Amino acid sequence: MNPRAVVTGASSGIGAATVRRLRTEGWPVVAVARRADRLAELAAETGAEPFAADITVEEDVARLAAHLEQTGGVTSLVNNAGGAIGLEPVAEADLETWRRMYEVNVLGTLRVTQALLPQLVASGRGDVLVVTSTAGIAPYEGGAGYTGAKHAERMLTTTLRLELIGQPVRVIDIAPGNVATEEFSLVRFGGDAERAAKVYEGYQPLLAEDVADVIAFALTRPHHVNIDTLVVRPRAQVSNTQIARQA
Repeated sequence: MNPRAVVTGASSGIGAATVRRLRTEGWPVVAVARRADRLAELAAETGAEPFAADITVEEDVARLAAHLEQTGGVTSLVNNAGGAIGLEPVAEADLETWRRMYEVNVLGTLRVTQALLPQLVASGRGDVLVVTSTAGIAPYEGGAGYTGAKHAERMLTTTLRLELIGQPVRVIDIAPGNVATEEFSLVRFGGDAERAAKVYEGYQPLLAEDVADVIAFALTRPHHVNIDTLVVRPRAQVSNTQIARQA
């Protein structure tokens, strides 16, 4: 079966950049996100197929799986949808905020993966690629909700790799460090643009296109090659808490 990718969280940031990058490789891409207007713009630009769906809604994911099956199946799933909300210490954490992060980062990834896995196996050359984070590798102050969710998502991914032994499906974990996108920090800080901008001051962070290049690299290797985990950070960032910033 020829490659056909599904990219979640495709309306902005890494997701949109990945759609663009895979389209330059000639891959048919189904771009999935909640915001139909953003998807329509991306589809007009790239020729990708837009599919408006919320990965936290079971009926939407079932509708996506049925559509893919009816239109030729899928070979590659890029689980990109996710995000962080807030930067409060554990003592002040908001339970609803944590619940929302777990719902999209962990359960959303699980829901889409479960729904599409039969088609990925049936393709004979399937890929489950999950965009996790360096937050899934180490903690940082104020990040317990997000790091907890990303640790869980990373364990979902690495466990799936073990469980699919012998199946024609690669399982790939791409873990970016700080990436300057138009929405990630803005969403995290409730629309506070000044606070969001400070995250990226004094150094060159990754761009969405940098991560999209890494994703495309992993997906376009010969299918016997599995990139188990690939960590990509800005040169200036040596850990979640250490960044060389210029005055």
